[in-house]
Amino acid sequence: MSPGGRLFARLYDPMMSGAEKAGLGELRRVLLTAAKGSVLEIGAGTGANLTRYSADVDKLTLTEPDPAMIRQVQPRVREHAPGALLLRAPVEDLPFTDDSFDAVVSTLVLCTVEDQLRALREVRRVLRPGGVLLFIEHVRADQPNLARWQDRLNHVNRVLGRGCNCNRQTLRKVPPITRPLIIGTAETTQGERTDAQDL
Repeated sequence: MSPGGRLFARLYDPMMSGAEKAGLGELRRVLLTAAKGSVLEIGAGTGANLTRYSADVDKLTLTEPDPAMIRQVQPRVREHAPGALLLRAPVEDLPFTDDSFDAVVSTLVLCTVEDQLRALREVRRVLRPGGVLLFIEHVRADQPNLARWQDRLNHVNRVLGRGCNCNRQTLRKVPPITRPLIIGTAETTQGERTDAQDL
């Protein structure tokens, strides 16, 4: 565990507090009303979503690849979701069988994964037919001027944000380069399993 990783994990909540108060926290709450049954949260980070799950969640499983973040989230899991299972695992290689979950939650995660397509294939694989991906992600801006700034500052943002790409094309009171957000739900098909891109 690198000193930089430990410092980033400790500072993550203070850095995000303005965005959470300015509306990100409410977006999380609204999104998570759709989480029901057996739920997997990928990239759980420091546990910002833990207090927003309802009694409709029968079983909660959390994954997080970063050991420093695991240390930050463990006390919150014990306090807010003592029945939850917390595992260290990357999104690109989830340790679950096919069709394991009714919902997968991803909030501000897909900007940092090494292989976004592989990560989405894994999400599709572990979702049951009719299951849902619930997501909030910051994305590349539509405005050309802001998109150019995202491209220019992406290297710096990756270093400061521990791998966060501010210019990813993934379909607040934060720095403008990470402000464009997408929020939504993607539902798996009821029929036979097809390619992950269908998600």
